[in-house]
Amino acid sequence: MVAKFNAIFVERIPEFKLVGVARGIDEGWTYLNEEAVDLILLDVYMTNENGLDLLMELRRKNHPVDVIVVSSANDRGSIQTALRFGAVDYLIKPFEFDRFQDALLRYKQTFQDMKKEAIQQEEVDRLFLTKGNSNKDVPKADLPLPKGITKETYIRVLREINKHSDWFSTNDLVEATGISRVSLRKYLQYLTNSDILLFDVDYQRTGRPLHQYKLTNQGYDYVVSVLKEEK
Repeated sequence: MVAKFNAIFVERIPEFKLVGVARGIDEGWTYLNEEAVDLILLDVYMTNENGLDLLMELRRKNHPVDVIVVSSANDRGSIQTALRFGAVDYLIKPFEFDRFQDALLRYKQTFQDMKKEAIQQEEVDRLFLTKGNSNKDVPKADLPLPKGITKETYIRVLREINKHSDWFSTNDLVEATGISRVSLRKYLQYLTNSDILLFDVDYQRTGRPLHQYKLTNQGYDYVVSVLKEEK
């Protein structure tokens, strides 16, 4: 299901564990029946077999495993079949590690969202790849920052935010960056107003309400592009 070369990529991404490499559909079903598998990286071209046949069979049997197609197949028919049968992403070989990592991190975020009993509209928008509340333009990576936002501190904040795939608080950033709470709020407000972050308030049973933040889908793309420019 995943070539050994791609297996190396998987092992470079935290919180993902490779269960096994299947050379054919029957061997793939063996892994599915014996192991707890959340995600398949599926090639269309398998030895004397079409990997999309496995995808279609999974859906006919209502199997809950998710699928990302990783293949050199770039024909319209293969891509349409993958879409119609619920593949969550499609990577055309050859591709760079950044694209591969992006696909898995997006899947991870979706997987975490779907564990919740109730999902907010912004999270539903992300799951269905819609813009939702994104009527504002996300800043481009090379645009100048507004007054009061320094580039050095901004990058430090973005680097730390990029480590969080789920909700985080101001306290999380204060502890990790050493930046004062007052200064961080200014940066978080700017990122929220720019639709890079979602904002929510957790009204806890005791103590003060907890302000929480989370990267939007387009916010994730923005942060990755900014940090890539800084390398």
